[in-house]
Amino acid sequence: MQNNQIKNKKRHMILALLFLGWCLSYLDRMAMNVGIVEIAKDFNLSPTVMGVVLSSFFAGYALMQLPGGWLADKFGSRKVIAIAILFWSLFTVLTGMAWSLMSMIMIRFMFGLGEGGYPAASSKAIADVFPKEERTSAQTIMMSSNSLGGVIAPLIATPLLVWIGWQNLFIAIGLLGVFVAALLWYYLNPKNMQVEIVDEETVQKASFKDVLKIRTSWQLAIMWFGVSTVVWGLISWMPPYLVNVRGLELMSMGMLSSIPALAGAVGVIIGGQLIKSLLSGKEKYLAIVSFIIMIGSLYLLFNAPSVSLVITYQAICMFFHGPIVATIFGLPHKIFSKNVIGSTFGMINLGGMIGAFLAPMVMGYLIEVFNGLYVSAFIYIIVCAVLGIVAAAGLHSKNNLSSEANVVTSNKKII
Repeated sequence: MQNNQIKNKKRHMILALLFLGWCLSYLDRMAMNVGIVEIAKDFNLSPTVMGVVLSSFFAGYALMQLPGGWLADKFGSRKVIAIAILFWSLFTVLTGMAWSLMSMIMIRFMFGLGEGGYPAASSKAIADVFPKEERTSAQTIMMSSNSLGGVIAPLIATPLLVWIGWQNLFIAIGLLGVFVAALLWYYLNPKNMQVEIVDEETVQKASFKDVLKIRTSWQLAIMWFGVSTVVWGLISWMPPYLVNVRGLELMSMGMLSSIPALAGAVGVIIGGQLIKSLLSGKEKYLAIVSFIIMIGSLYLLFNAPSVSLVITYQAICMFFHGPIVATIFGLPHKIFSKNVIGSTFGMINLGGMIGAFLAPMVMGYLIEVFNGLYVSAFIYIIVCAVLGIVAAAGLHSKNNLSSEANVVTSNKKII
């Protein structure tokens, strides 16, 4: 009994550190989204060029998804996680030293490459540390960090941006990353990553080609494309929208931006509990309803007569993105074995990051083409959300998901 308690404490510590790693990655990203208003002034950037700067991160991030998943499966999550954090922290520091527009774009691209190895590796670590029946809950808790990072980041980044400037802000965050990498390297040692259950999953063999054969992988990737387009479209362009269109001051904008992010974190946790218990096997219906409410909230957002209603509708949108995230990142732990879980999440996250890459750039282009009107940009993310509904509608039931996974490997069973 005491031995099990010790193992559980170690697992929870690792989960907390993985959560912290995600929060750090979001702090790095959100610092750019908060700082882009001041950066645009310093470099005299148009909306289209602002979109290119914001999207350069996602170009590198998306390119690293499949390699990152493969590396995590081949070399283990510990090495990939530590190297990824150190790499992206280096380029976070260099962001504060950018001397031109081109240098900023290249640094943010390299920053994205470094951070791109973390999502699949962290999911792989969940599979390495937790028994199969606990992985969905652990994954959901870890992914709630995405939204919680969005809560913390503006509260930290905005005051620092005002007090020390955007250059010093990035340098400080980069140095913090070195400390987090050291903590994860220390706790993700082989002893802490050995689950007590040695079952047939440990001898199952499945390749990345097998993962590509499962239709659910593609559907989840498309769903994540739709969600990421909405989320990163809002994260990237709500700060300029609130400042330039709604007339908010920079500090007020940063504080208000934390409210929708908090709603998103709560939504992910609640969504995870729903698909674990009441709606297990009915994830597709939860996802479809959530997408519909997100779309309705987006429509109300850009037609809202006041800033308070803008933030309210954005919070509703972010809350209902939570159950979709829980579905996207919970289902793979139910139908894939852990020896391909890194590659699986790499593929799914690639879909999401393509959406995140396109959103800031396409929205910036539309805003400039339509002479500063943000309506066209909001319509773009709504269309992408509709695509997510189509993908969610094609998800199988629980029984069909299990049979689909078994068919893929035929004699190489995946639980």
